[in-house]
Amino acid sequence: MLIKQQLHNLCHAYLDSNIQNAEAVITDAREAARNETKSSAGDKYETAREMMQQDIDLNNARLLQLRRQIDVLDRIAIDTISDIIIPGSIVTTTQANYFIAISAGKLLVDGQTYYAISIDSPLGAQLKGKKAGDEFIINGKKGTISDVL
Repeated sequence: MLIKQQLHNLCHAYLDSNIQNAEAVITDAREAARNETKSSAGDKYETAREMMQQDIDLNNARLLQLRRQIDVLDRIAIDTISDIIIPGSIVTTTQANYFIAISAGKLLVDGQTYYAISIDSPLGAQLKGKKAGDEFIINGKKGTISDVL
């Protein structure tokens, strides 16, 4: 269970970092918009303000998505033990090791590489409900599930 907790914490850190980055971009864009002065070329001023607003809107949408991912991550019961692959499972395959949670990419715990993937990702959807010994195909490559924790 310790390894699941570490992977869960790394996923949280990944999301927290992305949230901080998005909030910083929003703050910077708002500050730049406040500091933007109207020039004699009015269109340039309006274009710059519109680009800053688009940046703010894009990052607000990103923040919303990141907060939804935190909700998904927080609902995962990492102390649940299951023979079949469910959110929170650690899956060892012939291709790689996976933590079924959110899409957070490559994570390193105790020198071992794990890929945090969402159950809704193409690979996650294929692995969902499978157990040790089952096979799957992703990107034309066949893999076998060695273990599910």
